[in-house]
Amino acid sequence: MDENKSRVDASETLELLKDLVKINSVNPSLVPGAPGEAEIAEYIGEYLRGLGLETRVEEVEPGRVNAVGTLKGKGGGPVLMLNGHTDTVGIEYMEIDPLDPIVKDGRMYGRGTNDMKGGLAAILSAAKALVDSGEQLKGDLVVAAVCDEEFASIGTERLVESMEVDAAVVCEPTEFQVLVAHKGFAWIDIETRGVAAHGSAWQIGVDAIAKMGKVQVGLESLQEESLMKRSHRLVGPPSVHSSIIEGGRELSTYPDLCKLKVERRLIPGETKGDVETELDHLLSSIGDIDPKFDGGYEITFYRAPLEVSTDAEICKILVECSQEVRGETPHFVGGSGWMDTQIIAQRGAPAVAFGPIGSGSHAAVEYVEVDSVVDVARVLEKVVHRFCG
Repeated sequence: MDENKSRVDASETLELLKDLVKINSVNPSLVPGAPGEAEIAEYIGEYLRGLGLETRVEEVEPGRVNAVGTLKGKGGGPVLMLNGHTDTVGIEYMEIDPLDPIVKDGRMYGRGTNDMKGGLAAILSAAKALVDSGEQLKGDLVVAAVCDEEFASIGTERLVESMEVDAAVVCEPTEFQVLVAHKGFAWIDIETRGVAAHGSAWQIGVDAIAKMGKVQVGLESLQEESLMKRSHRLVGPPSVHSSIIEGGRELSTYPDLCKLKVERRLIPGETKGDVETELDHLLSSIGDIDPKFDGGYEITFYRAPLEVSTDAEICKILVECSQEVRGETPHFVGGSGWMDTQIIAQRGAPAVAFGPIGSGSHAAVEYVEVDSVVDVARVLEKVVHRFCG
């Protein structure tokens, strides 16, 4: 293959992206009753089969489906995964028809154009270009279209159970920058327990909501006096915030229970154990001052932060290939949101994000710049050839 001659077809890439956007793939874990990823996974599976890739369409849970294709190499080269999620967030609040992709002033509008069907279209277009070149790589290329990234990432979780790769590129929208770090998060349920009593029985009643107020003050103090004094060069400081609170039974009764849902965002270097230490200290310090305080917590869901060395081979190759396609040198950047890159990287393979330019992820108006999708496909075409050999 002549690396200087791209076989990515811009018009085909555009039509492919339109097809992907037209398929409703709203995540049913976010919007009950939504269709999920079965239809779009079948579409992508057929596309990959048509290219001659070894393809499987796998149901992870009922209606939640991955489509994975492998372009087999002749051996002796590393394995690269190009990964993208097929699910989207809800569409009911969007300002224009979310499933009718419209191109205007170089932008395609519609749900998922930016997050992240633009990246998916670039992956598929790059795979087609590599097949069309007729040249066999040394290593394998794995094309993974996964479900459920917007909620619990069961798609990539299932994928890494049965597959080992040497590196991965997740084609989230990064505006051609190479994302090598992002924050993690912990979802935490905190409970304070009081004593129910008649509203006039102040001698007996213990107000669980008031006790939770002390937790809230403690969380604010943790944020201002501790977390804001730490920082990571690419992702900034860690944070904690209260998300949902509920408590009480009726107006004339002391509340015996209050529940608070909290999110703690972690920076690279922080661990689940660090969060547990913070919470243990917070609750015990309140109890030391207030003998009537009774509270506890549970970390209900946890995702670790990510940091990949910029010296990793995939990082160097992405920078080189992007320079050659676009004439610009990408920066190494970090992100505040969590991505599937971390699931892949924790298995030992450097995993970074690299994708097109757009805006409006999860918003009422969403778009991707069409030319950027084509350029990402051309960069990926080069990256695969150079990485896989």
